[in-house]
Amino acid sequence: MKVYVNGEPREVEDGITVKGLLEHLRIEPAGIAVEINREIVPRGTHGKRTINEGDRIEIVRMVGGG
Repeated sequence: MKVYVNGEPREVEDGITVKGLLEHLRIEPAGIAVEINREIVPRGTHGKRTINEGDRIEIVRMVGGG
């Protein structure tokens, strides 16, 4: 199915979870935030929250500094 990750179209398997997407993209979940269709997905639900056709997913890495 087609979704958008950080604005780029991607093909992913049906029924994939946020956790599965992060693994597929080889992104370590520590220090990142995930938003689907403008809603933050709590880290504790990454393994349960499924992604649907056409979802717009933003993955951002937290960066410290000043």
